[in-house]
Amino acid sequence: MQSPCPSKPGLHVAIIMDGNGRWATRRGLPRNVGHREGAEAMRRIATAAPDLGVTTLSLFAFSTFNWGRSPAEVAGLMRLLGDYLARETKTLVDSGARFTLIGRRDRLPAAHRRKLDRIEAATTGGQRLHIRMAVDYSARESIQAAAARWRPGDDGFGRLVADPRVGADDDEAAEVDLLIRTGGDQRLSDFMLWEIAFAELWFTDQMWPDFRGEDLARAIADFHARKRSGAFTGGAVAA
Repeated sequence: MQSPCPSKPGLHVAIIMDGNGRWATRRGLPRNVGHREGAEAMRRIATAAPDLGVTTLSLFAFSTFNWGRSPAEVAGLMRLLGDYLARETKTLVDSGARFTLIGRRDRLPAAHRRKLDRIEAATTGGQRLHIRMAVDYSARESIQAAAARWRPGDDGFGRLVADPRVGADDDEAAEVDLLIRTGGDQRLSDFMLWEIAFAELWFTDQMWPDFRGEDLARAIADFHARKRSGAFTGGAVAA
């Protein structure tokens, strides 16, 4: 039986899903095979997350800078995205998940935008898990765009950064509790720079296609074991 989100918001976990291409290359496979395996890993983690207390899951799927990869790799990534948007709607609805995309939409294929509209509309009532997929995403661009829209005296700048389409009442999108990066690198790569200001960071050498529910559980257990100096209080950390 599904358990709804607790009345007190659960964890917002953000993941930089790194290592798909290297995972495939080390096995003598095309890089797009690694991306397909990475998509399966994403499904596994989305399934495991709610039972670990995660209510918001932000996944870095495609950076603005990824357009500079080889045309074949970009085309493969776009096919994977289109397949996901077409096939996952029923699964997400049945599991009580909500899906939104953050990042630019205007450069996606028109067919993808139509599928995106359908999956977001169909899952809008999902309360067990909010999956936020970052596609054609740059944190710097998000901050710049929010600054252009913001007016002195307005509240909710963080929500403008998170993405206006998420909704003005969607407070959980504004702050990340735990950022995970797979693949061995220890950098942020222009992902959610505003939202992770007070997040705990967790890095692993594991490639994303090998990441499983038990690995997410280990990261969350480490998060809970850390002694945090205080809570976010609107710009400062309480001692």
